[in-house]
Amino acid sequence: MAGAFVATGAVTGHMVLLDDVITTGATIGACREVLLAAGAARVTMVSLAHGG
Repeated sequence: MAGAFVATGAVTGHMVLLDDVITTGATIGACREVLLAAGAARVTMVSLAHGG
């Protein structure tokens, strides 16, 4: 997933990522890393369901 997502513009403060279903966590984890690298102070990940 490296390089699959980019952040454009300013990213600051506490960000919340919402996903419908997390299976491996690779996608939401990659998004989290991009947001942290772009300047987010904290990233909370929320999912409605876990599958796998």
